[in-house]
This record gives sequence, C-alpha cells and structure tokens, in this order.
Amino acid sequence: MRFLPVSLTVLLVELADLDETLALFASLQADPVDGIEDMVPAARTLMIRFRPERLTAEKLCGAIATRDLSARIAPSDTCVEIPVHYDGEDLADVAELTGLSVDEVIRRHTASEFTVAFCGFAPGFGYLVGGDPTLQVPRRQSPRTKIPAGSVALAGAFSGVYPQASPGGWQIIGTTPEKMWDLSRDPPALFQPGYRVRFTDLSKSKSVVSVSTAKSVATPATVQTAGALALKVLAAPMPALFQDTGRFGQTGQGVSASGALDIGALKAANRVVGNPVDFACLEITLGGFSFEINGRAVLGITGAPCPIQVRDASGRVQTAGTYRPISLEPGDVVTLGHAPKGMRSYLAVRGGFAVTPVLGSASTDTLAIVGPDPVTAGTVLTIQSGTLGLTPVSLTEAPAFDHPASGETVVLDVVMGPRSDWFTQAGIDTLSGQLWTMTPQSNRVGIRLSGDVPLERKDKAELPSEGTATGAIQVPHSGQPVLFLADHPLTGGYPVIGNVAEYHLDLAGQIPVNAKIRFRPVRAFADIKPVKA
Repeated sequence: MRFLPVSLTVLLVELADLDETLALFASLQADPVDGIEDMVPAARTLMIRFRPERLTAEKLCGAIATRDLSARIAPSDTCVEIPVHYDGEDLADVAELTGLSVDEVIRRHTASEFTVAFCGFAPGFGYLVGGDPTLQVPRRQSPRTKIPAGSVALAGAFSGVYPQASPGGWQIIGTTPEKMWDLSRDPPALFQPGYRVRFTDLSKSKSVVSVSTAKSVATPATVQTAGALALKVLAAPMPALFQDTGRFGQTGQGVSASGALDIGALKAANRVVGNPVDFACLEITLGGFSFEINGRAVLGITGAPCPIQVRDASGRVQTAGTYRPISLEPGDVVTLGHAPKGMRSYLAVRGGFAVTPVLGSASTDTLAIVGPDPVTAGTVLTIQSGTLGLTPVSLTEAPAFDHPASGETVVLDVVMGPRSDWFTQAGIDTLSGQLWTMTPQSNRVGIRLSGDVPLERKDKAELPSEGTATGAIQVPHSGQPVLFLADHPLTGGYPVIGNVAEYHLDLAGQIPVNAKIRFRPVRAFADIKPVKA
C-alpha cells in the first residue's frame, strides 16, 4: 500500500485492487482508529480525513499498515432488479469497442450479477462491479455536460446508473424509469454498498424494483408558524441558500459534506447574534437581497463587505455595518447592496431560522439537490423562539482576511498530490508558474479556471475513480483545472494535481469572477514516504 498526501488533514491510501480497499475499509469500520473523521472507498484507494489535534498522519499510517487485507466482504442477501430500456446514445460505440454486436452487449449486461462496491460522484450513484469483463470500456474522451437521470452506463470495470441529471463521461447504454435517489425513502439511495444488482431488458420482460421503500424522511422545507417572528423576502436576485457547517457521515450514500463556502464567516455571523456557531445561516451571493421583519430581532451579516441599509416603518433609512449586531423593529426593511469585494455574505438572526434538517444538516447541496429549498422573493422564513444555548452578542468579530476584488490576484497555498506524478514537470511548473482566471462558469461545485498554458499530463491513461476533497484541483483532458468547492462530487475520475490547504478554503470561497489565482505549493506529511506493507 502507498500513502499519498491529499491535504493537511486528508490522505489517500492506495491499494492493489478493490478487494483490498473494501477489506481495509471494513477493518477500520470494525476496529476504528481514534481521530478518523470520515472515509471514502473507491476503486483501489481509501481516502481518509482525520483530526490532526487527535491523530498525526504518521500514527495513522502506522495503524493502517498492519491491517489484514485478506478478508473478503460477504455479498448482501438483498438483490435489486433494475429494468432498462437499452436505447443509450453510446450503445453502438460500446459494441464497436468490445467487438460485440449490440444484442450481445445487452445479453451480457443482463446476464451479469453486479455488486454495489461503493457510492460516490453523486448521491445514490453506486459503482457496480462483477459484470462481464468483455464489457469493460474506457470513459468518453469528451465528457457530456449533462447526462439524463436514470442513464445506465459503463466505464472501466464499473457499471452504474446516474441518479439525476449531471455532467459525466461514462458510456450510456440505456435508461431506467426507477428513481435511484429519493428523499421519501429511508435510506434515500436505492443502491447501498454490498447490495447485489441485476439489470433486465424492458423490451423482453416487465420488471419491478425488488427493494421496498421504508419509512419516509422529512421533506426539505422551512417550518412556518402562524403569528411567529418571521421575515419576508422581498428581493433575491440570486436565490439565497441555507448553509451550516456541513453534512457529515453520509458518504456511504454518496453524499458529500456541502456546507458554507466561508465557514469562518458563518460562525462569526452566529457569534455576532449570540447563536451556537453551527446554526444555519443564509448564504447570499453578490448582494441585492432584501427582506421585511415583522417583529423585534437581532441580525448579523458577515463575509463579503456589502453595504447594508435599514428602512424603518416611517421610511427613515439608516446604514449598518457587517460583523456587528443590528437591532431591528417591526416593519424594518433590510437591503444588502452589491459587495465591491468577495462573493458571499452570511445572514444570521438571533434564535436561528426554523429550518428542517435533511440527512442531519440544513445545508443546501446544489449538486446533489439535497437540503432546504433555495430562498427566493416571496419566501417567508420563521425565526425560532425560546432557543436554548444562546449567548450574549459578540462585538469583537472581524473578517479573517481581506476579501479579493475582481481583477485582483489571490494566492492560495496548495498541497501537491495525490496525483501530481501524472503530470510532466512542465505541467507541475505551470500550476504555480502562471496566473489562473476564475471564469463565470464557476459555482458552489467548483471554480473553473482558465490559464494561457494548460497543464500537461504524461499520457492519457484512465484513472480509476477515487475520493476527492474540498479544495481538490482536478484536471480534465483539456488541462484547464477545476478547483472543487463544498458541493463537489464525492469521487472523481480525473487526476488531482494538488489540493488547496484547509486554511485557505474560506478565502477560495470568496474569490469573485475574473479574479486571478496564483497557486503556491507547500509541504505536507514531509516525513511520510510511499511505503509498502
């Protein structure tokens, strides 16, 4: 096994094959190492996030290196049947790549019994193994920007079903009407690690899913109570999103943490109004947000330094500042102007918003479509009353950094790896040797970057899917990198040349369009060498 640095709190364990990966994953689940926070198994790697105040990288590697990797995971008794219309856009290409007829591709796919090895990429996306080896085909050279939900696809040794419309590079061979991800189910993901899966041809048989749905989970919505303290949204040029510190413990269903892009600002907003720091706030992008309050309240706004106006019921207008508590009276209208620097502001109200958590968090994951609905004009948001754990408001909060403006240059520290060895020396030098521009195609999933010189890879080899962390700099075939933010996919199939250091992630979340980024490599796990065990 090899230990590869990902960031200052994440490492990647590279193993011989999927069996060893699942054996190590099962071993660490059965006999945990204190300080491990999360694990993401993939084709032949296990990504591990740990708490550095409780566990060093050296001790973690030592605890892992002695684990028995010979055990094999017993298959589940649960078998799911997925009915398929074999009408995929790439079916003829798959037949040509395998040297089979279209009918023979379908026959071999339906004759196979698959096992859900792990989940990733998107909620409910299961990586299925055990199919006919003849059907192993490479990903498409040019990924599609949008693959329809229910698409049945192949890539390498895996088969899978896209649970929702999303970008992807797998070869599509068909579609299924079954919902792979449904929040009215418990668990929402139809595919769970260990389940057995069979595909049936709808043109020849009529099939149903063999797993029954169980109890339902809460619908993602805000709780509204008649007569309660509430604010009514008057304007939201870009929908605001509920965010908290993140959704953890759901990697088994392919759900990443999400959470605020500027965690420090979110916590500061809560301290400004005396809330616990992990309460949900509204994440507001580029200002323009306005609302009216129906009672007395205390407001806090942090993050991007947007101008704030408060108009009372008589029409008198006053200005207010960020990082300070703002006292509101019934009928006050609050308007956030456009921030000259930064991207995102965080709005907290003393007592917190009455919002229903989804899978343990009030964060809205824009890629996974998990969490409370976006907040638009006309939405009424109830504020909780009698909240426990409130403290005095804070008068000492301040921004953690100077917010960047469009056109300015931001320096981000980067831990090189885990796949920097997939790039030429010229490609590695290019990462830190030139400026990268944040393009308008960027969002909460990631910052799409543009540079004069693309990053040069050594070859066009296929990388088996492996876990990705927030801050990962993933490089597709174009050589123009994508810097993953909080709503990134849990796993990815393009090499990651480096990862932004955790202490610069909040800054990365505040970079505006057309700002420049310079990457500065730093060392991590300096004493760890690639080892074999």
